[in-house]
Amino acid sequence: MEFETWWLLAIPVFFGLGWIAARVDIKHLVSESRSLPKGYFKGLNFLLNEQPDKAIDAFIEIVKLDPETIELHFALGNLFRRRGEIERAIRVHQNLLARPDLPQEYQVHSQYELGQDYLKAGLLDRAEETFNSLVDTQYGAQARRALLEIYQREKEWTRAIDAAKALQDSGAGARQKEIAQFYCELAQDELVHTHPDAALALLEKALSTDRSNVRAAMLIGDAHLAKGDTEAALLAWRKVEQQSVPHVALVAQRLMDGYRTVGRPQEGLNLLKNYLAQAPSIDLLEVVFKAVLELDGVDAANHIVSDELRRTPTLLGLDKFLEARLMDAPPEVRPELSLVKNLVHSYTQKLARYQCSHCGFKARQYYWQCPGCSHWESYPPRRTEELNVMN
Repeated sequence: MEFETWWLLAIPVFFGLGWIAARVDIKHLVSESRSLPKGYFKGLNFLLNEQPDKAIDAFIEIVKLDPETIELHFALGNLFRRRGEIERAIRVHQNLLARPDLPQEYQVHSQYELGQDYLKAGLLDRAEETFNSLVDTQYGAQARRALLEIYQREKEWTRAIDAAKALQDSGAGARQKEIAQFYCELAQDELVHTHPDAALALLEKALSTDRSNVRAAMLIGDAHLAKGDTEAALLAWRKVEQQSVPHVALVAQRLMDGYRTVGRPQEGLNLLKNYLAQAPSIDLLEVVFKAVLELDGVDAANHIVSDELRRTPTLLGLDKFLEARLMDAPPEVRPELSLVKNLVHSYTQKLARYQCSHCGFKARQYYWQCPGCSHWESYPPRRTEELNVMN
């Protein structure tokens, strides 16, 4: 392609146009900065000097005079809320809402931010009222999520189910797992008040919502047991294996007690031994160990514990192994063995925790909802040391 001479002439033209555009932008920025009210810089100075009260007052005056700075207030309110200064955040957003000339878009946004303030402050009644007024706005999905959180905090499980279904129907994601857990919470309450039939009806809804819900299967067994039908309870508890073999450890003691009740303890023990072979667990080993000790004697109990320790070497397993050895140890070695056992046991107490896979919160007992982050089904059914060994 031949070189065109006019391209040389175009280069300074393009350069000049760029220089002019840059000058226009700079003049525009300078003009905008000069147009900002003095109160803006005054408030900013208060913030930099860590005088938030005076900064809020300054910014409120700006909003009264110049609606264009409203976004600044939203940022300021969020900042205060994150810092835990909830009263100040509420004050910012209430002052915005108090303006009769505030555009509708900003009114809705202010309501949403105020609802978040109330929620963070634990003022759940006010938060609920605020978010209910927002479900038909552009903040509908966020409002429904907040309402779902409120109902869970208040343990209003029926309303939580309705909120989760509404959220799911709005296209905000699947909520089957949470809804099934809410049905389980209602069923648990019915069992506490000795209403097993009502509990069973709720648990069927839980399983129809989420077929993999282990808790529902466990509670169905509890409900049948409350009705005096141990065989039906055993059948329900055994279904846990079909959903998750590791979770069998949570229902192992129920199974063993149930088989004792119906006069078939050896059948129950054999079943649990089979589960232990499939999914090693210190909790399951504890139940098997006690059952073997009762049915087959000390030697058999020692044997099963030592086998498990070889297969899954953990300090928790060593603790159980030392406990078994103490039972038939010669009198002359018992004091030393007992000392070692006590030392190991004191250390394993720190390891015998369940740990949330979402936030890392550790607990001695198993939770279906994490007390730390409120996530459902975030606890693996194994202790922390076992998980570390497996990884």
